[in-house]
Amino acid sequence: MSSLVGKKVGGKTYYYLVESARVDGEPRIVSQRYLGSAEDLAAAVAARDAASLPERTRHLAFGDVAAVWEMLTRLDVVGLVDEVAGARRSDAGASVGTYLALAALNRLVDPRSKAGFAEWWATTAADRFTKIPTRVLDHRRFWDAMHLVSEADLRAIERRLAERMIDLFGLDVSAVALDMTNFATYLDTANGRAPIAQRGRAKQKRSDLRLIGLGLVVTRDGGIPLISHAYPGNRPDVTQFTTLIDELVARYTALTSADGPPGEITVVFDAGQNSTANFDHLAASTLRFVGSVPPSDCPDLLTRPATHRTPVDGFDGLTALEARRTVYGTDRRVILTHSPTLHAGQARGLTQTITKAGAKLDELAATLARGRTRRGREKVHAEIDTICADPWLRRVVITNLTGDTPAEHRLTWAVDQDARAALEEEIFGKRVLVTDRDDWPVADVVAAYRSQSDAEFAFRQLKDPHVVSFSPMHHFTDHTIRVHLFTCVLALQVAHLMRRHARHAGLDYSVRGLLDHLAGIQET
Repeated sequence: MSSLVGKKVGGKTYYYLVESARVDGEPRIVSQRYLGSAEDLAAAVAARDAASLPERTRHLAFGDVAAVWEMLTRLDVVGLVDEVAGARRSDAGASVGTYLALAALNRLVDPRSKAGFAEWWATTAADRFTKIPTRVLDHRRFWDAMHLVSEADLRAIERRLAERMIDLFGLDVSAVALDMTNFATYLDTANGRAPIAQRGRAKQKRSDLRLIGLGLVVTRDGGIPLISHAYPGNRPDVTQFTTLIDELVARYTALTSADGPPGEITVVFDAGQNSTANFDHLAASTLRFVGSVPPSDCPDLLTRPATHRTPVDGFDGLTALEARRTVYGTDRRVILTHSPTLHAGQARGLTQTITKAGAKLDELAATLARGRTRRGREKVHAEIDTICADPWLRRVVITNLTGDTPAEHRLTWAVDQDARAALEEEIFGKRVLVTDRDDWPVADVVAAYRSQSDAEFAFRQLKDPHVVSFSPMHHFTDHTIRVHLFTCVLALQVAHLMRRHARHAGLDYSVRGLLDHLAGIQET
């Protein structure tokens, strides 16, 4: 039996490794080895640890890159693109499909320009498991690959990818959501090679920049993009609706998993796509729909008392009533819903609006009270109208301007609480849904409409500067911009497939949360 024994000599302790055993039935020390003082032991342990450690280590990104590459491999993106676009050039270093897959991977994990790709690649472990060396990743090779894919090729690739996703992951496409947005670019005004980038109504509030429009059709099952459509940023969203509907009909009428006849898919869209022409186009297609109209289009429904509404199964606090109304020239089923959550949010928003407007009215009142203004009564009223331009604000704020001359003008204002209560009772929390699904329970219609948030979430993700990002975009021609958008949508498809896969395994992450978690797995 071994043990460590300390012996004190001259006031200092020295340590020995002692072996004990029984001799003639008695415990005896049979071996004794001198080890040294406590300082000697500490030095020996430190020397041993130092000898076992490497001189240097290198940490490489692994988890997020490997997970995305695995999903791209499952979809066989490289093979599919190469099958459509053709064989690679002998001097290319990698195939067209490889370059597009790598571009999508970078969009998803760490968005950056093609010029910075090789430097980023060297910080990952990807060259080991993809067998793609850094030397073939010059930014010019990416541009060469992008030029080898035509617009018709992109459409064919997207269609085949969507079919593969539906088949491989068993996606439910019986109901899909449609939405549109635009992205601000930093293209020079004088650049005439990118007519797809135009100035228009910017949803990112950058009216000084050229815009690119993008429409998406996504599944309710995981928010997976199935169809994308790029268009000039100066065209209203409503004008692109029929293009997306026609593509949806062409691709997925035979792929529905609904119990109805083949091709019976329900498309969900918001009021921004409403027009008589669009509703007529839907009626002529094989598609069913769930949409919405502004509550003001059905004023008689807004005045119906709350007692006429009944609770909606599966939705906490939501109530609804059904009716028939003429919507865009046709008698249709409409459902008015009231959400306490939406009601509370709109009430908070109105309070904030009143506070901001009140500060401006107080400032104007103080200016008038000093009696040094030369503004006539009409100009003061015009300024008050500008401050109270919000239609809800006009209903609840009472202003009173007195005095006959600029020096005598005085302004007071107040909130009419009765008018506010009436406004909240009439409008707040209410939404009017419209559908041709006359056979669906109200709960199914509501659930379908709320899936519109999947499309909105997809666009928010594309505007996230950190993961699955449209920006930075360093392309300056129509063609390369369209290929860039394709890689962005591909990145979004992969991200949402990963998130769906994780959720089915009981891990409910956001896209960024999932990638951050995976990024914590590194290779040393």
